[in-house]
Amino acid sequence: MTGNVSAEIPVSADSRPRHVAIIMDGNNRWAKARRLKGVAGHKAGVDAVRAVVETCAREGVEVLTLFAFSSENWRRPKDEVSALMKLFLFALEREVRKLHRNDIRLRIIGDRSAFSSVLREHMEAAEELTRNNSRMTLVIAANYGGHWDITQATRKVAEQVRSGQLAPSDITDDLIQQHLSIGDLPMPDLMIRTAGEQRISNFMLWHLAYTELYFSPVYWPDFQQEEMVKALQAYAGRQRRFGQTDDQIAAKALQQ
Repeated sequence: MTGNVSAEIPVSADSRPRHVAIIMDGNNRWAKARRLKGVAGHKAGVDAVRAVVETCAREGVEVLTLFAFSSENWRRPKDEVSALMKLFLFALEREVRKLHRNDIRLRIIGDRSAFSSVLREHMEAAEELTRNNSRMTLVIAANYGGHWDITQATRKVAEQVRSGQLAPSDITDDLIQQHLSIGDLPMPDLMIRTAGEQRISNFMLWHLAYTELYFSPVYWPDFQQEEMVKALQAYAGRQRRFGQTDDQIAAKALQQ
């Protein structure tokens, strides 16, 4: 599953996505509709995470990436951010052993420098505990932004050019991708966003170039097993062309 993954445009895809990425949106609106505080929506969202992880693992998805906290989310009210950090720590303490028992590897991507030392220690411990698991990889994007990801990758490449390890002519799509946060994992086949919003909000900008997009009106806490299966079924019914014509796709199908 891991290794240097090419940034080259694919020519075909299976009916089942290898990699699903999700923007988990609508926790606050879910809580507001019930006259609850926003943190109640985030707590309810943890149940949806469990349901989606279980469903994807059962359906044979290799990688599931969840956008848990964007670099822009620091702008939210301080009490909400504080509650989110406590919830994140709670999840790392309680949920990671369940992932480990189910042979699921955890990776956390994003700029960790803004998190507390305690939270960073728990992140490292969770990744280390699950490092050798192979059933599925669960990627949590925390303090993550697509601009940040591309910027930190290009900085690394620039340092190699400055040191003489690379010439500018050596820079390729594949080289940049190798320095991205999950450049060793398959590109997302399906990106889901809940709660009716239809934008990608600085999420995995490089990776989503040829990803199928699925927008659900359902708030994240209500996005349980049935909704996840519905999204997978919608993906299976799509024809991914990757720049090819319908005739080319049909000819390849006959050859299989």
